[in-house]
Amino acid sequence: MDQARDDRVAAVAALEEPTRRRVYDHVARQPEAVTRDEAATALGLPRTTAAFHLDRLADAGLLDVVFERRSGRSGPGAGRPAKLYRRSTRQVQVSIPERQYELAAGLLAAALADADRTGQKPRSILDRRARQLGRRIGQAVREGQNKGRVDLDTALQVLEDQGFEPRTDGTSIYLGNCPFHTLARQHQELVCGMNLSLLTGLLDGLATTELRARLNPTPDHCCVHLEPRR
Repeated sequence: MDQARDDRVAAVAALEEPTRRRVYDHVARQPEAVTRDEAATALGLPRTTAAFHLDRLADAGLLDVVFERRSGRSGPGAGRPAKLYRRSTRQVQVSIPERQYELAAGLLAAALADADRTGQKPRSILDRRARQLGRRIGQAVREGQNKGRVDLDTALQVLEDQGFEPRTDGTSIYLGNCPFHTLARQHQELVCGMNLSLLTGLLDGLATTELRARLNPTPDHCCVHLEPRR
């Protein structure tokens, strides 16, 4: 199970409760961090209710907690710092099925920047950067497990964590979801080529030498298919 994705879903679910959503919206609109009393007064809530929802939002990572002395005094007699809340800088995004448009945007922007600087073709730079990124992801997993290479189950889990929804027939791996779905529909050759490079690099990084990535567009599936090397 992808814990990071579970945390994102939980954070969004925390806003389902109407009062908690009001509390979050109020804090998010304030230029400075707010206290429990300030939130309670502004929203017409009991202090204990405001405190409960503020702490739940902080636990979900949607608010940051800071401690400040509002009096401006310091030293002995200044009193205890007040507990204040402000919107977290954490960005929470949940997509079902999983999408990775931010990853694609980063690769595309970097390729254009490199092309402007070097004069090389953006497409070749994009494919190279995608392959390098995939290799880094695979190497990080392999090094984290302290293995020279990973087994098929680990490779499937990595693909699942990246949003590809892998399915295997025992030898080949079919990818049930394209994390770049909308982009791939609009710019199929460019995005599917980037995806092929990304997954080729991922397999290299995982040292999964039994598999290779190959373009094989199939309706309702990712355009890349992982098959045994021959």
